[in-house]
Amino acid sequence: MNIRSVPFDHPDAVKLNDQVQAEYAERYGDDGDATPLDAAMFAPPLGLYLIAYDEQERPVATGGWRTQEENDEGYSDGDAELKRMYVIPEARGLGLARRMLSALEDDARAAGRARMVLETGSKQPEAVALYRSSGYEPCVKFGYYRFHELSLCYAKPL
Repeated sequence: MNIRSVPFDHPDAVKLNDQVQAEYAERYGDDGDATPLDAAMFAPPLGLYLIAYDEQERPVATGGWRTQEENDEGYSDGDAELKRMYVIPEARGLGLARRMLSALEDDARAAGRARMVLETGSKQPEAVALYRSSGYEPCVKFGYYRFHELSLCYAKPL
């Protein structure tokens, strides 16, 4: 697999984002993740967006982080927020999510971020298992879905 940095609005990123949104909609019975996002949030040095490509140059996994500071949505100074972690169904089980997560953590650490935070949901047990097995611990809820009953928030010191 070849992991490359791309803009959040790159055509392959848009394609994978559409796929993850469809999966969220199916799992939660809604329109997907409504968290406001734009490409500038993931542009270095404020963040990073990655896509993994297979041997045929197909985009198969994605993930990004964006800078957060203390605000009224519950973030803390020095936070890096993980967003849009996704692996297409036919590439799951190959360790791509773990590799993507590690690359994003390394980049956020190098950018001087203090901790990685993420929000997932109770209807995503695979994601919860990945994050828990990677050292993430439950934390005070933050972000767009902080008041939603299915929201789960995790943090890990970098």
